[in-house]
Amino acid sequence: MRKHPGLKTLAPNSRYSLERAKGLKGRSIAITQADLVKKVFVKSYGCQMNVYDAERMADMLATEGYSETKAMEEADLVILNTCHIREKAAEKVYSELGRVRELKKEREAAGQETRIVVAGCVAQAEGKEILRRAPAVDVVVGPQNYHNLPALLQKARAERVVDTEFPVEDKFDHLPKPSKTAIRNRGVSAFLTIQEGCDKFCTFCVVPYTRGAEVSRPVAKILDEAMRLADAGVRELTLIGQNVNAYHGEGPDGSVWSLGRLLHRLAEVPGIARLRYTTSHPRDMDDELIAAHRDLPALMPYLHLPVQSGSDRILDAMNRKHTGDEYRRLIERIRKAQPDLALSSDFIVGFPGETDEDFEDTMRLIADVGFASSFSFKYSPRPGTPAAEIEAQVSEAVKAERLARLQNLLEMQRQAFNRGTVGRTLDVLLEKPGRHPGQMAGKSPYLQAVQIESDRHAIGEIVTVRITQAGSNSLFGEVAGSGSQAAA
Repeated sequence: MRKHPGLKTLAPNSRYSLERAKGLKGRSIAITQADLVKKVFVKSYGCQMNVYDAERMADMLATEGYSETKAMEEADLVILNTCHIREKAAEKVYSELGRVRELKKEREAAGQETRIVVAGCVAQAEGKEILRRAPAVDVVVGPQNYHNLPALLQKARAERVVDTEFPVEDKFDHLPKPSKTAIRNRGVSAFLTIQEGCDKFCTFCVVPYTRGAEVSRPVAKILDEAMRLADAGVRELTLIGQNVNAYHGEGPDGSVWSLGRLLHRLAEVPGIARLRYTTSHPRDMDDELIAAHRDLPALMPYLHLPVQSGSDRILDAMNRKHTGDEYRRLIERIRKAQPDLALSSDFIVGFPGETDEDFEDTMRLIADVGFASSFSFKYSPRPGTPAAEIEAQVSEAVKAERLARLQNLLEMQRQAFNRGTVGRTLDVLLEKPGRHPGQMAGKSPYLQAVQIESDRHAIGEIVTVRITQAGSNSLFGEVAGSGSQAAA
């Protein structure tokens, strides 16, 4: 129970005169049970893994008496769950910490405690430097250690602490199971971490240094989590990992399972109607996984498969270990297995040494393959990575011009794909009320946002929708007939 300044104890739902309370002299106020609940605010940056980690931190802190809040100004505990992929990521964290520091001062003046935690990949990379530069921070914890948060917060009562060691134990063994209510509040689609870390060592990437070597969770533990999610009403699972299709977890019989085999087993979980996975590497698209795209109706026909560049010379410098043509042939194989497949990818422009010809190779690959959606970035040097040491850095002006051209082509392809769905019937998983009364919003198999007019369908249902219009960021449609898959 949280102690209010000036009082030794407070009984639930009681009312007190706090004449002598710090900052409240001369005023009488009421304290209820709601005032006694500790509140945690978690802000996540970056990838889906951080979203998952943030949820698990909230689940763990719930057992310590914290409830989640979306308002930082009312939080007793603020957690910044950070990402280190993009340029100046650390500086953005320090800028945010400046704002949190001021909030901490304001609350302290009002007799309220605020504790600050920096978690995630910037925490892993910066460590004690965060404590040096941001004196208001109480705890710095890496992404493999957040299961230690309760103990670290207790230790921080005496001294500020850093925990960025790669632990021997599996953090998932120490995390509490989320309540059914917490799962339901997060919606009918959920992330499920099955793998962490990466062994590829692309020369531009910090992930092997911040997340560590590839580790796959055992099949039994993944199934247990999937069944708990399904029991709470989750209909769609997205399996996540830094290199998710490199999954090689221990099966119930002791053998090593691939991602393809795991997907087949998860498709049997009652209530789970849709499966996805991200993020993948082209080198780990094996025959079993490609066959799963052909054979599993639950596996959505949408694949995020980063290529980064279309230039063989740049791909070699990136240590990607595949060529542009090998990527093209791989896509042909996958599309042969699943003709309805829509593709998404990642692209980096302005990698050190990239010439105009290298860039045009990337533009040709995009034109050849065709993408329904993509993420694209200017190369940014990440300290400690091999690419950051290359002298032939591309100027910011050139990177900006190339990025604009590349994004223009990718946006044309995205809009063309969306327009191509007009007149088609697609199964849509309803996830929330729409923007206007009488509307429902959901996702197509291709991760497109879809709005429909309906007052007779429920969140969690999968309804067949005829697409009537493609907007700039959403599709619009009408329910086709009366067919739908009700939530289990």
